[in-house]
Amino acid sequence: MAGRILIADPLATNRIVLKVNLTAARYQTVLAASGHEAVQRAQSDRPDLVILDAHLPGGGAQVCARLKANPTTRAIPVLVIDGVPSRTARLEALRAGADDYLAKPLNEAGLLAIVRNLMRTRATIDELARRQGTEQALGFAESRGSFSRPARVAILAPKPETGLAWQRELGRAMAARITTVSRASALDAMGPREAPDAFVIAADLSAFGDGLGLVSELRSRSATRHAVIVIVDEANDPGRVPMALDTGANTVVAGRFDPEEIAIRLKALLARKLESDALRESFDHRLSLAMLDPLTGLFNRRYAETYLTRVAAESARTGQPFALMLLDLDRFKRVNDTHGHRVGDEVLVEIARRLRANVREIDLLARYGGEEFVIAMPETDLKAASTAAERLRRVIGDTPVRSPSRGQDVAVTVSIGVVLCAGDAAAVPGTSGLIEKADAALYASKTDGRNLVTFADGFAA
Repeated sequence: MAGRILIADPLATNRIVLKVNLTAARYQTVLAASGHEAVQRAQSDRPDLVILDAHLPGGGAQVCARLKANPTTRAIPVLVIDGVPSRTARLEALRAGADDYLAKPLNEAGLLAIVRNLMRTRATIDELARRQGTEQALGFAESRGSFSRPARVAILAPKPETGLAWQRELGRAMAARITTVSRASALDAMGPREAPDAFVIAADLSAFGDGLGLVSELRSRSATRHAVIVIVDEANDPGRVPMALDTGANTVVAGRFDPEEIAIRLKALLARKLESDALRESFDHRLSLAMLDPLTGLFNRRYAETYLTRVAAESARTGQPFALMLLDLDRFKRVNDTHGHRVGDEVLVEIARRLRANVREIDLLARYGGEEFVIAMPETDLKAASTAAERLRRVIGDTPVRSPSRGQDVAVTVSIGVVLCAGDAAAVPGTSGLIEKADAALYASKTDGRNLVTFADGFAA
């Protein structure tokens, strides 16, 4: 399953329709008929997303506020849906902490795009929480200071005069450093400390829909990869929502530019972004001193084993599967003996770069020792693990490594052992047991001819 969603709606037919749509998309659903039941189920089942009807007994916005005020449910994204939509109801839901608001009748493609987007948000929150917990378990976490500087917000509008008007209106609604920029300046090379914290982009700039194309460009640049992106779709075209969200926008505001709504959304998104930035920066700095392999820049064995313990515990709690891979370069001693240790180090650095470029942000990648690497992939089933392992095998084996010092190509292949954990609390072994299973599968890949992927416990690659 892709994740667990709590559906809270007073009408059984509405719950059933939503359940059918979400189940078809491979989501697991939990149902509630009232606000009180929704809060109880959220606390007991800890879903990855909550969908609340705005007119739940007890009030959808009020239920949302209760969820966001509770430490055990605060991080769960909330989507409010409304059969009698209005600007007042939308702003009430957003002020209560809703991550998004959707009017009925529901556009199925738009609904699923919002669900995917909020699921990614939850995955990122969980990843940061795991990092923070790993810091604490390793004994080098520190309290983080509060973030004080004003957020930087850049506006991209169809015309300069429109941009200036938006800047004035948004400036009255929130405290931030707001500027208007052109498409070219938004994409200009800049350091992360100079880049805007958020972009407010019109869906249509100089041409129909070209503002949406800017989203993927911003996400591809390191300085703006983690920026908040709000799309303003004045044409109110539901078909644009999936494209905008799936290419990396955080949210889409439909209809005319509404500074009050945009300010509410930006404040919530920026608070999360700035907290994540602070955690990422402090975490990376301390890890660079204690938990990173100095040659490849990857996490080291000590960190990997501590992190893996948390991944296994999270899987046992949520029921979500995860995969663990051990990768070992084939006949690496021959590379060192033939070309020298300097070339061997260059090969390891390049292999680390290829692996890093081909795993998700939520995956753990570490150098486990020598020429061996470990990858932990949360929320990964058999099909996804098989696809990922085969892709990594090809990424390494299909293209020789070019040695910068020798100016020659070095052919390298990799053997991979994979263990899949289905998320059954009783069946998830300890860290040492997981490593032993993956190592046995890796040994099978070696003995069967190398440059292979082998799954533990009889799973087929």
